[in-house]
Amino acid sequence: MPKLLPGKKSGTKRSLKKLRDALDPGWVLSESAKNLSPAPDRAGRPLAVDDIFALKLVGDPNVSPDGTRVAAAVQHIDREANEYRAALWLFPVDGGEPVQLTSGRWNDGSPKWSPDGQWLAFTSKRDTEKAQLWMLATGGGEARRLTELNNGVANPAWAPDSRQLVFTSQVDPEGFDPDNDVKVIASVRYKYDGKGFLEGKLTHIFTIDATTDGAGPRQLTSGDFEHDLPTWSPNGKEIAFIANRNPDWEVSRFSDVWTIPASGGDPRCLTAGTGSFQSIAWSTDGSRLALVGHEVDSPTVQNANMYVIGAGGGTLKCLSSGIDRALGDRSMSGPNGPTSGPNVRWTANGKHVDALVVDSGSTLVVRFDVKSGQATALTGTDRHVTAFDRLDGGEEFVVALTDPTTPAELRIVADEGESRVTSFNDAWLAEVTIASPEEFWVESNGRAIQGWLLRPAGASAKGSQVPLILNVHGGPHAQFSPAFSHELQMYAARGFALVFINPRGSLGYDQSFAEEVCAAWGVADSADFLAAVDHVVSLGGIDEKRVGITGGSYGGFITNWMLGTTDRFRAGVTDRSISNMISMYGTDDISLVSLDPERGTPWDNFQAYWDQSPLKHVANITAPLLIIHSENDYRCPIEQAEQLFIALKKLGRTVEFVRFPEESHGLSRSGGPKHRVERLERTLGWFEMHL
Repeated sequence: MPKLLPGKKSGTKRSLKKLRDALDPGWVLSESAKNLSPAPDRAGRPLAVDDIFALKLVGDPNVSPDGTRVAAAVQHIDREANEYRAALWLFPVDGGEPVQLTSGRWNDGSPKWSPDGQWLAFTSKRDTEKAQLWMLATGGGEARRLTELNNGVANPAWAPDSRQLVFTSQVDPEGFDPDNDVKVIASVRYKYDGKGFLEGKLTHIFTIDATTDGAGPRQLTSGDFEHDLPTWSPNGKEIAFIANRNPDWEVSRFSDVWTIPASGGDPRCLTAGTGSFQSIAWSTDGSRLALVGHEVDSPTVQNANMYVIGAGGGTLKCLSSGIDRALGDRSMSGPNGPTSGPNVRWTANGKHVDALVVDSGSTLVVRFDVKSGQATALTGTDRHVTAFDRLDGGEEFVVALTDPTTPAELRIVADEGESRVTSFNDAWLAEVTIASPEEFWVESNGRAIQGWLLRPAGASAKGSQVPLILNVHGGPHAQFSPAFSHELQMYAARGFALVFINPRGSLGYDQSFAEEVCAAWGVADSADFLAAVDHVVSLGGIDEKRVGITGGSYGGFITNWMLGTTDRFRAGVTDRSISNMISMYGTDDISLVSLDPERGTPWDNFQAYWDQSPLKHVANITAPLLIIHSENDYRCPIEQAEQLFIALKKLGRTVEFVRFPEESHGLSRSGGPKHRVERLERTLGWFEMHL
């Protein structure tokens, strides 16, 4: 087998420092970002796979209009029912006694305060298959259901008058018969991972009067288009939303920002139709909108930027060009608490916009000056902020945040630092050992590559040698975070050292870094993985002959690719992976908006697709391989795993194939809890057997 070697290295700390300095986003650190306490060490019993049943995860923080209380959803797993549950809580900002508003018998989420502070709207699946819209008096009492829609609701938001709500819901196509199981497909977008077959249903925007019993919802948008993230203007006259209403929307990657009269009428497009937007927020005076997305007509990945545009449209003003980082949350840690809605907030004076930004493994809250574009990081590094909200438009805000040794909790961020609002997991944390990640940087082919090493309890560079596993993240346009991850911690708990990195192609760095892997999967980034493994081995305490590799989605692709192009790894576990780029085209749910722009079509570029298929190198795979896949994975269809398994069996290799029924691509994060436990146990068991 030809051995794939790392690229040339300079071997000097000075050149590596220069490469790292080139990645500096150049923002200012606020006092709150500087005044951070280090993550505490956690030393107790070894972590167990079924500890996920002990976690309580806080998310979806929403601050009351007077800034004194925070509503949030607290999620847990009902082990006996094998279901996720979430209760709504109220937390006083001053540290008073919290109040549990709902029982936790259902999955309640998306809490939204009415502007007058009297009501809390939320979504819940109480005795219904789909989530419906509910409201509850913030002083207590019984919740009242507002909707009974067959396809459920999402994205609720209040009108300024505290009487009406806007939300989204899917609408059945004309003539739809739910009792007919024959599927007639006319749209390219006919299935989606985690949702199944869409059956021609399209998402539209509705309003409802929450104060009138029996008032039905009113549909605002129409047409054969998808609509998302509606938000009411401060004067209550318009609703802004995101949609692609172009004739070719089915095969287009673009989306625009629109407004529509709240009383009904024709929508108006504010943007130019050449970009893609994912979050919107009105300024407090209603004169402007903040947008997160990009305006570039490009076939490659684009870092999302922060823009401001007038409420009537006009020229987009980019506020974030100076930092060259992606806005939004693309960090991988957790499991984390629920999230819903865009994380973009204007300050009360309209001079700044706050948003989430990914940088070097962290997801931070960053403030942009609307006039100058100056960026200021408001939260610190080594943290994953999943959601935030401002306290009464002031300088303080509340975040749902996880750090290297603590699962998601709520914290107040102020100039003097962070203060805890919730502590649901403290008792559990006192029992277990949590390994602290060791950050490192290594040079690979002219790039500074960031990574982390987790060692088992008691292990050190000078201690006995332990086996090493390389874990590869999916995407490829995402980033690993050093923040708490139950799954990554489990490797250290079972006696393995674990290395995880952000190779080229990851987000959290500059635009060119993200682009380097486009149409070059496995080719551009393989050297990064090998350089990281070699670096970690050189630190000491690692058995270089017992190195394994694993990853999911794109990480599964890399696992397959590396096992077929290098003999560096002794065993592997490939999860929801890709093996044949040719057959994946058209059998997945994103070919036309993901594979097409980078590679064209397989009938026009057959050799290029085959050259980037791990199956081309399958005869070189000799390491024992465990293949894990979900039956209902529409992102990376299970036929990818089937081809790889049959090929390896034909070649006489050591291979097992584990199929999880009724699960999608998101099994590891949101699948059935018992299946999640078995998946991780089988992964760890495979490495215990073969390393």
